[in-house]
Amino acid sequence: MFDETLLSRVEDAGLNASAPPQQRWVDGWLVRFSPGKAKRARCVNAVAAGRLPLADRLDACAQVLALAGLPLIVRITPFTQPAGLDALLERKGLRRFDDTRVMVLESLPEAVAPPAPKVTVQTLGLEAFAQRVGSLRGSPLAQRQAHAQRLASSPVPFFAFELRVDGEPLACGQFAAEGDLVGLYDVYTANAARGQGLAATLCRHMLVQARAHGARHAYLQVEADNLAARSVYRRLGFADGYAYHYRTLDPAAA
Repeated sequence: MFDETLLSRVEDAGLNASAPPQQRWVDGWLVRFSPGKAKRARCVNAVAAGRLPLADRLDACAQVLALAGLPLIVRITPFTQPAGLDALLERKGLRRFDDTRVMVLESLPEAVAPPAPKVTVQTLGLEAFAQRVGSLRGSPLAQRQAHAQRLASSPVPFFAFELRVDGEPLACGQFAAEGDLVGLYDVYTANAARGQGLAATLCRHMLVQARAHGARHAYLQVEADNLAARSVYRRLGFADGYAYHYRTLDPAAA
């Protein structure tokens, strides 16, 4: 239902927004090897056809990841090159996992109603945001530090926010701005505060802020089986643009 050019631009923007400092090119494939939690930052993105035989290219990527102490994980999208890579990896026994949807909103709201009484939304510095979302998720210190490093070195600007109720931080999120595209990332609500509409309130605030920065279209990435989050995003006007997944031989990675 979306223009293919827009979806291709969304894919490029997502790669830019998730770029860690630890990455290199291997024969047309972008190999990322950050030690953090996000799989987007520690996987192979097969974005160009390349020239080496596929087996040699996979071995070279696996060596890069192994030197960083990471297993081989390959991200498969509708834009993956070569087109038959997913089937090849399946034949090689690489397990498919983490089906994800990229959802797209074609038009951003100009304004929203003010939040409920006692609810406030305020900006956060990127270091503080990495600690905040890590605290809400219960992430270990190493993952929080890797997240903060990735944000600090991002090639596109991020803007981070937290939502408070009676002064208590209960939700947070951030967006990456690139031209007229904005990506919502790390939208997270404390477990005890879910089901109260806080994530939707925060997202609406971020979309309005992003429009003020020149954005006209929005995207986000959410796991396919996260039905609660997908329902929230649909109510905000997002719809599925395309899907992607990962493959690996390592059971622990999946």
